[in-house]
Amino acid sequence: MLADRDSLLRRLHELRSEHRDLDTVIARLGESGADPLQLQRLKKRKLKLKDEIAWLESRLIPDVIA
Repeated sequence: MLADRDSLLRRLHELRSEHRDLDTVIARLGESGADPLQLQRLKKRKLKLKDEIAWLESRLIPDVIA
C-alpha cells in the first residue's frame, strides 16, 4: 500500500508540474497572438490535468467518517 501511495504522489507531482508548464505556455502564446485552436487545445488539456489532480488528491486523503 505504501508503494501505491508513493506512486500516486509521484504522479500527482508530475501532473502539477505539467499543469504549471501549460499555464506558462498558454500565457506566452496568448500574448503572441497564436492560433486560437492551439490555445483552446492547450486549455482543454490543462482542465483535464486539473481534474486528474483533484481525483488523485481525493484518493490520497483518507475518508473520515463524521
